[in-house]
Amino acid sequence: MPLRRWLDSRVEEAPAALKARIGVLVDAHPEWEQLPVPEALIAASDLLMAGVLASPEKDRRTALDLLAADACVTYAFEAAAETPERLVALAETSMLHMAQMIERAGTE
Repeated sequence: MPLRRWLDSRVEEAPAALKARIGVLVDAHPEWEQLPVPEALIAASDLLMAGVLASPEKDRRTALDLLAADACVTYAFEAAAETPERLVALAETSMLHMAQMIERAGTE
């Protein structure tokens, strides 16, 4: 199932601002439609977290992106649960990405 359609089937009850933030990001990256849903959502989370970590302010101005990143990871694992054999690889990949981002943010 394409990413946008998968998301639309899941985010009905999410807060409007959160839905909008994820929607804007997904719409800005049509190339993610070519990826499996879990990987596309991890890419979205990575991009959001990179912005949060790069921001000099870690306050309300970055809160929505932090919440959206968390939601994208949650949705990624929900999507991956549809094919449980992919869960371990997705967890390893997402943890590696996060560790690399945090390490880069600490050295900048």
